[in-house]
Amino acid sequence: MRVSERKGPDPVTTEIIRNYFLSAAQDMNATLIRSSYTPVIYEGLDCAVAILDENADVLGQAAGVPLFVGNLEVCVKLTTEMYGRDIYEPGDVFYMNDPYLQGTHLNDATIFSPIFIDDELVGFAATRAHWLDVGGKDPGVTMDSTEVYQEGVRWPPTKIYSRYQPREDIIELLRRNSRFSYSLIGDMNAQIAACRTGEERFKAVVERFGLETVRAARDEIFRQSAELDREAIRAIPDGVYEAEGCLDNDGISDDPVPVKVRVTIDGDRMHVDLSGSAPATRGPINCGFAQTISATRMAYRLLIHPDRPVDGGTFPTLTVYAPEGSIFNAQEPAACQWYFTPLGLMTDLFISALAPAIPDKVAAAHYGDSMVVTIAGRDPRRGNAPFLTIEPTAGGWGGYKGGDGQDVLINNVNGAFRDFPVEVWETKYPIQIGSYRIRPDTGGPGKWRGGCGVSREYRFETDAHVYLWFERSKTPAWGLFGGGTAVGPENIFIGSRNERRLKGNAVAVKAGDVMVLNTGGGGGYGDPLERDPEAVRADVINGYVTREGAARDYGVVLTDTLEIDEEATARRRAEMARARDAVEG
Repeated sequence: MRVSERKGPDPVTTEIIRNYFLSAAQDMNATLIRSSYTPVIYEGLDCAVAILDENADVLGQAAGVPLFVGNLEVCVKLTTEMYGRDIYEPGDVFYMNDPYLQGTHLNDATIFSPIFIDDELVGFAATRAHWLDVGGKDPGVTMDSTEVYQEGVRWPPTKIYSRYQPREDIIELLRRNSRFSYSLIGDMNAQIAACRTGEERFKAVVERFGLETVRAARDEIFRQSAELDREAIRAIPDGVYEAEGCLDNDGISDDPVPVKVRVTIDGDRMHVDLSGSAPATRGPINCGFAQTISATRMAYRLLIHPDRPVDGGTFPTLTVYAPEGSIFNAQEPAACQWYFTPLGLMTDLFISALAPAIPDKVAAAHYGDSMVVTIAGRDPRRGNAPFLTIEPTAGGWGGYKGGDGQDVLINNVNGAFRDFPVEVWETKYPIQIGSYRIRPDTGGPGKWRGGCGVSREYRFETDAHVYLWFERSKTPAWGLFGGGTAVGPENIFIGSRNERRLKGNAVAVKAGDVMVLNTGGGGGYGDPLERDPEAVRADVINGYVTREGAARDYGVVLTDTLEIDEEATARRRAEMARARDAVEG
């Protein structure tokens, strides 16, 4: 293979190589999504990919699930630490899902492969995707597990391909431990295909520029990223910034679960300490430390150069601590199925903690959790074949200085995740979507209001079981700098059972039953009495705020024809201001 003699690439070459690796990662992602078998990947985009160098540092990562930022490389590095570099051979493929190693739950399949050029290890291609079922006590996921062994089969780093040949005995073990083995093997092969795409693209850039030039460009890219991050941290005033909140419960008891965040800025260094957060819970909201680090990096990236791609030079001065045995540093046999629940709250608290220091960069809290609905049953339209679907639900994000929060957007840990189109639901599953609409008045009022949640109605055409995990009802999204708190989630079952329920494992429903899922909104930013009345009027016309909400929350009085009554509005706002001053005084 041709190797360039150039030792120090010029800036143009460096940028070409930087963008080549980003483009290569996007090609990997496209291969994975287009080749996958289950809607949670090809519709929901619950996946992530990365191209890594020989040290398992990131060269390029496609837009995917932000929660996996800084985590795929951890899996490769842990494998190298466990087995040594000599374990890797050309054409190998490794699989792992251990939550105490990779940090996530067992359904997240990490598959990666080494890349060799002329018998030299030059990099890795890594992928992660949600597998529908990995053999837990319930189909797909469980909401009431109390130890990891109930959640599925746990795998350390395991070689499933050796020198481009499948290890059929290992793959057969995977197949036999899933209720939906056909899709599991299909999704596994899609991830392997993505790794092969990454290998091809890596070899192509080396063929064009030479390995020496590629590595020199990498070093320069990493140097630039590290310096930019250090510069951004130095701009934050030194100090200790804190915030705390509570999750509703752990899914087993009804006790609130505290989360505390302390951020220390010292020069160009940032340290995040999660001491004071809850010890490991009996329920499944515990998180492996590797994923806690990754989520902290994601929170950091929301504020520090959010428009710049992540690479091996990012996060040079960020350190994270979580006590061993806490919800953020889970130890065997802690249940980890809903590991991301405390991470969403931690992210909002991290941002709120830093709000006094960087008010122009922060946003109020968002609705905060994935709000997952899973439905399992048998489809009479397909010979009573079993079906299983899992999907997060969108909600409202927090307002920020200069802008309203986004309405009906997926939560921040899931990033590019998408909810399923109505057509997918009704074609693939015996379920009709009766309505799907914005939930007005759920965003926290503010000078810049919080985004609204969503309401979706499911009509069951067959008996089924529902698995629900909705959060942040007791601590809905809070506002900043005078902004108001949002409305939290609410779910309603109508028919054979009439009840309200946010969490539930294997909730039985009958054909003809209706389930209405309502997500919460985002917090407001700034004094709602300072919001432009015309903006409030527009919100009412567009269905984000009701006419009653306009008067109640913003002091804006509208006529029957939705025109602003300026005199009534002035009186109403003056009354609200006096009442608020009396309470605060």
